[in-house]
Amino acid sequence: MSEPGRYFLVVSHTGRGDSIQAGIQVCRQLIAAGVVPVLGADERAELVDAASDLAALAVLGDDVMPEQLELVIVLGGDGTILRAAETVRDCDVPLLGVNLGHVGFLAESERDDLELAVSRAVAKDYAVEERMTLFVRVKSGTEVIYTSWALNEASIEKASRERMIEVVIEVDGRPLSSFGCDGVVMSTPTGSTAYSFSAGGPVVWPTLDALLLVPLSAHALFSRPLVVAADSVLAVELLRRTDTPAVLWCDGRRAFDLPPGARVMVARSDTPVKLARLHTAPFTDRLVRKFDLPVTGWRGPNARD
Repeated sequence: MSEPGRYFLVVSHTGRGDSIQAGIQVCRQLIAAGVVPVLGADERAELVDAASDLAALAVLGDDVMPEQLELVIVLGGDGTILRAAETVRDCDVPLLGVNLGHVGFLAESERDDLELAVSRAVAKDYAVEERMTLFVRVKSGTEVIYTSWALNEASIEKASRERMIEVVIEVDGRPLSSFGCDGVVMSTPTGSTAYSFSAGGPVVWPTLDALLLVPLSAHALFSRPLVVAADSVLAVELLRRTDTPAVLWCDGRRAFDLPPGARVMVARSDTPVKLARLHTAPFTDRLVRKFDLPVTGWRGPNARD
C-alpha cells in the first residue's frame, strides 16, 4: 500500500518539447506509485495542455507548501537544477537531477535512465549528499544593501563592454592585490566546473571544503586563481575611481547593480544544498564522462610491466 501524503516537486525546462514529454512521463509514473506530483503553476499549465489526464496535478504554493515536499525531481541541465534549488532554498529537501541538457554536472541520471531513477526515488533508494553554498553580502559604506546565496558562484562583472572595472581583492580582511579586469568569480567546489572553469579556474573535487576566486581577464602581474579555506572570507571591492557600471550575479540567476565603491563579501553559508544520489561512482569518473576526457592507455593501479 502506498504511503499517504507523499509529495514530489517536478521541475522541468519550460518551453522544450523533450522536457514536457519527460515531465508527463514522470508525473504519470508518480501517480501510478501513489505519489502526488507537484508543479509550479506555469509548468503545470504546460503539462496539462499536452496531457489532459494530468489535470489534477497539484500546484506548489496553492495545493502543497514547499515544506511538505519529500523530494524534487529536476528534468533538465544544471541551469534547471539551479532554478529548482532556488525554489526550495528554505526547505530541507533533496534534489534529484535527470540530465536533459548537455554537460549536466549536477544531474544524477541521464534521459535513458528516467524510469529507473523515478522508481528508485519512490522507493527512497538514494543517498543524500550535501553541497556547500555561499552566503553573499554587499555593503556600501557601513550599510549592507543586498544579501543572497549561491550554489555555484557569485560573480562581479562589468556591465559595459567599453571599459574594465577596477577592484581590490581581499582574503580574511587583508588586501591581496588590485587590478583592472572584466570581473571576478568566487566559487564553491561544486561551481568549479561551471563559470569558474570557463574562466581558467581549477577543477576542485566537490567533497573538498574550499572557496575559489578567479579573476576575469585581469590586467595584472598577479592574477592567478586562488583556492582558500572554507572558513575564509573573500571580498572584492570596487574602487571608487571606477566609473564603469558593475553587476553582481549569483548563479547567473539573481542580479544586483553595484554602486561605485561597493564591497562584495563571500563566505560559506550555513545552509547547504542537498542532492539525491543514485550512484556511488567517484567524481573522477563523472569528470571523465562529462568532459569526454581521453583515458586510453590507462592500465590501472595494479598494472605490472
